[in-house]
Amino acid sequence: MTQKQDDNSTKSQAIQTAPVVIDDPIEVRKNKRLALLESGELPYKFKFDADATIFEIRERYQDLENEEGSGDQLRLRGRVMSIRGQGKLQFLTLRDASGEIQVFCRVNDVDEASWATIKSLDIGDFIGVCGEITRTRRGELSIAPGEVTLLTKALRPLPEKFHGLADKETRYRQRYVDLVMNPEVADTFRKRSRILSSIRHTAEDDGFMEVETPMLHPIPGGANARPFITHHNALDTDFYLRVAPELNLKRLLVGGFERVFELNRCFRNEGMDHYHNPEFTTFEAYQAYTDLYGIADLTKRVIQAACLAVQDSLQISYQGRAIDLSGDWPFRPMAELATEAAGEQVDFDRSLEDLRALAEKSGARVLPSYGKGKLINLIYDQLVEEHLIAPTFVVEHPLETSPLAKKHRSKANVVERFELIIAGHEYGNGFSELNDPVDQKERFEAEQAAQAAGDVEAMGYDADYVRALEYGMPPAGGVGIGIDRLVMLLTDSESIRDVLLFPHMRAERQEV
Repeated sequence: MTQKQDDNSTKSQAIQTAPVVIDDPIEVRKNKRLALLESGELPYKFKFDADATIFEIRERYQDLENEEGSGDQLRLRGRVMSIRGQGKLQFLTLRDASGEIQVFCRVNDVDEASWATIKSLDIGDFIGVCGEITRTRRGELSIAPGEVTLLTKALRPLPEKFHGLADKETRYRQRYVDLVMNPEVADTFRKRSRILSSIRHTAEDDGFMEVETPMLHPIPGGANARPFITHHNALDTDFYLRVAPELNLKRLLVGGFERVFELNRCFRNEGMDHYHNPEFTTFEAYQAYTDLYGIADLTKRVIQAACLAVQDSLQISYQGRAIDLSGDWPFRPMAELATEAAGEQVDFDRSLEDLRALAEKSGARVLPSYGKGKLINLIYDQLVEEHLIAPTFVVEHPLETSPLAKKHRSKANVVERFELIIAGHEYGNGFSELNDPVDQKERFEAEQAAQAAGDVEAMGYDADYVRALEYGMPPAGGVGIGIDRLVMLLTDSESIRDVLLFPHMRAERQEV
């Protein structure tokens, strides 16, 4: 007997004689791991080179006839997803990131060590195989290995499947298992990747440059939102996780860049529901020498291109509703929409008392400090937004609720701003950007007053941003698009947690 044969025999015997604890499948696997180590076999190899992916193999040998061998010896690798044994035959299902293939194992085709490895495999193990590509008598494309190598021993069994509401929490917490057991979940995240890539390409093809701006801000700004607070020890200063990159991106317009965008994370210390997560991804773009309407056109093109990146049509279905993303997307004034929904006039000509009564009647929570603009916005939120299904740019927002948007060029009390609503939810927020430093200073002061009155979402006073505007910022349009919501829309996902690989959850109870 050669030294190699002797080693193989020793490893084979060690695997076959591993102590077994029948009642605990994890202990069974741990004992197999221990037996491998004691025999000198590493249960966690360092690498294994493959000749092709499983998808490529299926494409290359799709014309192979039943009971025909290709004559080609190839190396494949992946996770074992099923095991069936019939005496001297073992059938495995091998999965890599591209697909699955059958591994057709015959005892006479492999050496003693490889057969022992095959017989000791568990579902979830990673293996490497080397053998001939063939098609079985029943027409199943397979690899018939002459050699099988254990690459990773899985100690915890995969579940048979996830089902029901109770298991959904487990799926979010253990996304790594969810991805293995539910191919449609992995497909959602492949689509997310294509959506992100499409957005970048659309912006870059339009002359935009991608930039990165700080995540830690000394002053919360760029959006009305409650920030997360952290402390920088070396500077002994509190910082805020950014709620939006807007002010830094517009500083770059002051500096001479004319088209910039950022695709990155923002953080808001707010509630969690189907459409909100405290950590989320946005696309923000700013273009010099354009306005609300120019940036609305960019917004439409970005979303349409993202849709076409994951399907071949602009006709989508979201939660049972058919939505057409093609054609023109209308611009509708907020007050006009609120008037139609309320059945009576909703505008700045109404008294404060009338608007307050209408807002309360609509079900909104009204604070004494709210002005007419805030009340009109509340009435719209309560009565209109959820009923806008087709893509609609809602425009002419109240000045009171829009501290960074330019005043409307011909109408009082409103600004040049849009919110893009699709399927009853906001997907984009864009402005003709405010570039008058005196006006911006006054808006920041109003935000400070609101903050002093108890508004935790009011912006801070950013004196440096005012100083930047004093150097001059060209006319500009800007937009922020919520990527997570867009992915939800384009993958027909019910919850934001379905499109985040690792959504935030309440702390898991740990057993001691």
